[in-house]
Amino acid sequence: MRQGTLRWLSPAGFQTLRWTEWGPEGGAPVLCVHGLTRSGRDFDVLAEALAAQGRRVFCPDLPGRGGSDRLPDPMLYVPPTYVVALGHLLARMDGPVDWIGTSLGGICGMLVAATPGHPIRRLVLNDMGSLVPKASLERIRDYLGNDPTFADIAALERHLRTVHAPFGKLTDAQWRHLAETSSRALPGGGVGLHYDPGIAAPMRGIEIVDLDLTPIWLRVETPTLLIRGADSDLLLRETALQMAERPHVTLVEIEGCGHAPALMDAAQVALVRDFLAG
Repeated sequence: MRQGTLRWLSPAGFQTLRWTEWGPEGGAPVLCVHGLTRSGRDFDVLAEALAAQGRRVFCPDLPGRGGSDRLPDPMLYVPPTYVVALGHLLARMDGPVDWIGTSLGGICGMLVAATPGHPIRRLVLNDMGSLVPKASLERIRDYLGNDPTFADIAALERHLRTVHAPFGKLTDAQWRHLAETSSRALPGGGVGLHYDPGIAAPMRGIEIVDLDLTPIWLRVETPTLLIRGADSDLLLRETALQMAERPHVTLVEIEGCGHAPALMDAAQVALVRDFLAG
């Protein structure tokens, strides 16, 4: 694993984007983009497996998360901003790339794949579809933006085991990994979550409605693996089945998971690896 960094131009000036990188520098690139409150380190298990197959894997922290800069204007925490940041990284790759997007990372992937001249060869949408129901957005809004303090990593891990239980059955080591890579040391002691609570700003003070991405989705022609947690409240089964009616889409449901499968167990890793291998 290596660390990468670049400067990208946001509407509020230049910012720093950081990522972890795996595999040989000459390998065919894969871009793994995480969910709303997560970081690129969520993909360590998958990235290591893909790197072992000769792939070069980039796992960025989106702006306001992990090691990447927090944005001076929290209203910029929206998918078009993230796509601009990721576009700088895509330009550095300068060629075809496979995209794995969990939740928010899937929205970003659809936006890029719907753009003329895009570089995406194969697209993996992990529990993100063409319609996000109002109820799931309200659930996200209600917990987003809190900035809790924990006595130690063990306390933070207990919190993650509760709020991210829909990730599915993970080992103790995997939960500890998520806790360690989701934390930041606080000046007064204890630990906090790694992300800027300002990411909640775009969802505050507005009427929440269904997020209909259908016009974007219908412009995506890239071969797509659509993964749905069988208990997901964000990617409804009827939405997934409609998406799977298109000939370039393969739908797989993961039992025992909600929003969103962690892509850490051997079967899920193999599913993604085999799809990217074609």
